[in-house]
Amino acid sequence: MAHSPRLTLDHLTLDLAGKPVLKDLVFDHEIRRLGIVGRNGSGKSTLARVVAGLIEPSSGTLTLDGIIPARDRHAALNRIGILFQNPDHQIIFPTVCEELAFGLRQQGHGKAETQSLIGRMLARFGKSHWIDAPVSTLSQGQKQLVCLMAILLMQPQLIVLDEPFSGLDLAIRGQLTRLFESLPQALIHITHDPDCLRGYDHALWIHEGEIRQSGTPETVLPDYLDYMNQAGLGDDLSDLTD
Repeated sequence: MAHSPRLTLDHLTLDLAGKPVLKDLVFDHEIRRLGIVGRNGSGKSTLARVVAGLIEPSSGTLTLDGIIPARDRHAALNRIGILFQNPDHQIIFPTVCEELAFGLRQQGHGKAETQSLIGRMLARFGKSHWIDAPVSTLSQGQKQLVCLMAILLMQPQLIVLDEPFSGLDLAIRGQLTRLFESLPQALIHITHDPDCLRGYDHALWIHEGEIRQSGTPETVLPDYLDYMNQAGLGDDLSDLTD
């Protein structure tokens, strides 16, 4: 069985532009499949970036198996991958080969080894013909797959999925779901849609920057859905600005 990293939030707080975004989060759990739900603007995507080490908390700590990702970028690079909601915010190179090579070169792989690893990864997904393809010619779902392949090439212990199905049709969503289910890595899946978390072993509900509920999906998600349904009955459309 693949390693289950331990995620610890010790009174984690984050302020951005003087505004509290995450508030005194406390959590300590080994992760295999963790789902994080919440409304838009609840802070869940910001938490994803803190987990990946892209943002350092204002106070408190976040550790993954004892390392602090924001302070040990080399360890974070080798242990944690993050798949952003929009692949256009993640891809930085013009061709598929260059995009896939970037992380491997950051890890210290030589040119020949990098090319070999890329070739095997593309073949695994039946996409060998993509190797010199301009990323701009790919669909959103195809770009998302490129981003995922780039992460898998780096062999992290944990992959953070930040709303990975946004803008994708049902067919692509179903294909990616099956792929995620088959991965040996631990997953943290950020979503507003509880249907994405079937079969997960733990769920966190983030509300206005706080952990409103933590436990099994069977206990957390019904309460989350009840809250969302009640919120949907209201008339305050100011929430659309979140």
